[in-house]
Amino acid sequence: MKKSIYATALAATAALALAACGAAPEEDSPAPGATGGAGTSAAGGDNADFLACVVSDQGGWDDQSFNQSAYEGLQAAVKDLGIKEADAESQSDAEYGPNVDSMVQQGCNLTIGVGFLLEDPIQQAAEKNPDTNFALIDSAFSGPDFAPVELDNAKPILFNTAEASYLAGYVAAAVSESGTVATFGGMQIPSVSIFMDGFVDGVAKYNEDNGADVQVLGWDKEAQNGSFTGDFENQANGQTLTEQFIAQGADVVMPVAGPVGLGAAAAAKAAGDVKIVGVDSDWYESTEYGDIVLTSVVKKIGQAVEDTITESVEGNFTNEPYVGTLENEGVGLAPFHDFDSQVPQEVKDAVAKLQEQIISGEIVVETKNAP
Repeated sequence: MKKSIYATALAATAALALAACGAAPEEDSPAPGATGGAGTSAAGGDNADFLACVVSDQGGWDDQSFNQSAYEGLQAAVKDLGIKEADAESQSDAEYGPNVDSMVQQGCNLTIGVGFLLEDPIQQAAEKNPDTNFALIDSAFSGPDFAPVELDNAKPILFNTAEASYLAGYVAAAVSESGTVATFGGMQIPSVSIFMDGFVDGVAKYNEDNGADVQVLGWDKEAQNGSFTGDFENQANGQTLTEQFIAQGADVVMPVAGPVGLGAAAAAKAAGDVKIVGVDSDWYESTEYGDIVLTSVVKKIGQAVEDTITESVEGNFTNEPYVGTLENEGVGLAPFHDFDSQVPQEVKDAVAKLQEQIISGEIVVETKNAP
């Protein structure tokens, strides 16, 4: 069972940590329910009987990260398609299975699980309910031996964030005054480590191009070993770990840890001269820390959710994985906002060229965690 991965990852990441991720849903959007509940359709019409549902991981709908982005995608689909919606906001991992089952019992035509940790309950529900569609954000499906499994009624929604993180790492190295940057994760799972892989490679590319020696704390890509807080909820852990990085000279930090990353931002804010690279959403827009956000590695989760719902409503649902890339604009680098004038034009030009080279295939950002 993949639940064992979760338990192992918790223990391992906690040990590693000792060694050393949109504005809130708009006020006129239906409020998400704690245990799920069908809402009303926004537009009525031919789609009024279609029920689209999402289940969060324990970060919740207001995590200012990927759960919130998924919820906003659901709300956009409700508004644009005139469908009904239901949601279940998980408070702990123990609620994942019951919440997915609740969506099935409510008759959801499509149920989307948000995050790697919902792989088991979504996969099990899809296998038991072959006439209902399912999707899973940030993970594919696998068997007991971890071999890939394809289900006719279940679609993986994945993102090659290493590509955009590569650009972020390049920029972080370019603007660092101390010559030291850092990254860390919430849990060591592929959808987290892939960010860190790209970031490390982007720093290495900057060093190669400029004869520099910027160091990265928190992640050894070759060894796939680094710093993790052990969860996606405890902001204090993110703050403490970031304070350790700052004490070691880091002046740019990329936390890949959902709400835990807000603790990192708090530490950076308190330091006064440390910048943050946000993840999942544009943190300049989605958090209260915009004035210290250098840029963000953005996953277009909301659009992917709306597109998947649209396919299902129109009868075009397939199990073909969606993979967000720089080429299809499923991932990207957010603007530099308040730091735009501090990023030299030659760096902006270099990043634009690197993006073109990644899209063309001239540069391939290698990662063991690729979708």
